[in-house]
Amino acid sequence: MTLARQNMVETRQTLVSRLKDWDDQESWREFFNTYWRLLHSVAIKAGLTEAEAEDAVQETIISVAKMMPRFQYDPAKCSFKTWLWHVAQKRITDQFRKRPPAGLSIRARASTATGRTATVERVADPASLDLDTVWEEEWRQRIFDTAVERAKSKAGVEQYQIFDFYVLRKWPVKKVASTLGISAARVYLAKHRVMSLVRREAKLLEKHGL
Repeated sequence: MTLARQNMVETRQTLVSRLKDWDDQESWREFFNTYWRLLHSVAIKAGLTEAEAEDAVQETIISVAKMMPRFQYDPAKCSFKTWLWHVAQKRITDQFRKRPPAGLSIRARASTATGRTATVERVADPASLDLDTVWEEEWRQRIFDTAVERAKSKAGVEQYQIFDFYVLRKWPVKKVASTLGISAARVYLAKHRVMSLVRREAKLLEKHGL
């Protein structure tokens, strides 16, 4: 194991260990900032309303806090990603159970592009989302976003700006080159270099967790 990977494992283990202390506000803030978007997005796609999704996130954090004293982090037995999903899935299910009898099951209709379908439109559907898949997709998106942030600190300002315009904002290469006053070749080169950094960071995150 490389030093970088070892440090990442130790960092995750250290954070989990610190979470055993409910009064360690800095560690809980780090945990919340790392995972709340993931939890919220999956809850919305499960079919919860905004208010229900917020409650599901809050209840997931509380459940994690209650379980921390006896939780043992062992990536060889169960990844943190899998464990967190088991906790979150129960809290999402709880929100559906709190609805009136006519409420929906967890396999609810996918939300619209705005992610805010009306409750009355959220009906059980045989072709509904597989939430295990949704969790995996959202986790990978979070991995990518985090990898991009880490690559940003390692790439030069100009190279990252090119990457941002060309890859993240999906500007045509001619527009990027014209806007920045550079050649198309420099755009392609910057994309290659920054994307290499992103892939490297993503592999580390995939292996050892966010």
